[in-house]
Amino acid sequence: MPGNKLSLALLMCMSFTCQQACAVHKSPHGPKPHTERSYAARQRMYNRAKLFKLWKDKKEKADSKVVYGNKASKAALRTKNRVLLREHPEWFPGPYRQTNPHWDHLRDSDGSLYSDRLRDTTDMIVDRLEDQLGKPYVWGGTSPVNGFDCSGLVFYAYNKLLSSKLPRTANEMYHYKNARPVAKRDLKRGDLIFFGIHSEGDHADHVGVYLGDGDFIEAPRTGLNIRISHFDGDFWQDHYLGARRILTANNIL
Repeated sequence: MPGNKLSLALLMCMSFTCQQACAVHKSPHGPKPHTERSYAARQRMYNRAKLFKLWKDKKEKADSKVVYGNKASKAALRTKNRVLLREHPEWFPGPYRQTNPHWDHLRDSDGSLYSDRLRDTTDMIVDRLEDQLGKPYVWGGTSPVNGFDCSGLVFYAYNKLLSSKLPRTANEMYHYKNARPVAKRDLKRGDLIFFGIHSEGDHADHVGVYLGDGDFIEAPRTGLNIRISHFDGDFWQDHYLGARRILTANNIL
């Protein structure tokens, strides 16, 4: 009996000693309790949890729009959607097109579309033109650094904002098939007006941009600077050939 008690006592001592040794030699790289982690470590854990929640919410939202079912049920749903679209064409009227009746509420008195997007583009072009006021006329010029000639000024201001680009010279612009002829009484801001000053017949050798209220901006000739002129003057009326509209809802980027 005394021997058994002694053996039990020795066993308990050895077990306690082993536990203490394991605690002393425990790896420092093991996971620490949450309260013992550094602020940076806790912040990383928080960020990972937040990102995971965002990903999970996004995935659940995307999954909610997925149509599950067999081939027949999906075909039936597509047929139902086509019927709804035919009954409600105003839901997806499509892009701005001159022939599209869904945009009639945007048309002006002459039937052309004049959307906010077109107004903004026209404003941008006029701003680009007016930024060049006072710069010298330079024959063949197309640069705000070196100067412009009449068609070079128009070429510079318009082409970056058009899907159908203008040609380079005034006469080519005047006869350009993608520019619509406009009557003098229907002139709008941004329309191109053409003159035959040194040429005869239907040949344009000068172009300006109508600004409204009888004014237009032009690069006149060598020795003069880019300026705003009055379209109603006798000189311009005597040499006027016609106007073209290149700014339309279908032709702006």
